[in-house]
Amino acid sequence: MKPAIIISTYPNKKSILKIANELVKNKTVACVNFSKISSIYSWNGKIESTSEYLAIFKTLTKNKVLLKKKIKETHPYDVPEIAEIDVTSIDKSYLNWLIESTT
Repeated sequence: MKPAIIISTYPNKKSILKIANELVKNKTVACVNFSKISSIYSWNGKIESTSEYLAIFKTLTKNKVLLKKKIKETHPYDVPEIAEIDVTSIDKSYLNWLIESTT
């Protein structure tokens, strides 16, 4: 089995906590890391500067389609960031934990 890492940004801690708890509970993901960040971006022709939460979803490739779908369905943004990081190397013991936590 192969690992998959999906990242997204959320407007506040409450919005990420809700989805993170649900996804870990139903074993779609093994873990969600999140941290407050500052973002500068272009939106509707204006430069925006705001605080957000960066979420890192850790799962297996077999779950990534479901994970991306769930992020889209529940995300508060009109255009949510859903970016996949290609994992070419991972510690074997960490991968074993990831598999155990998502099956």
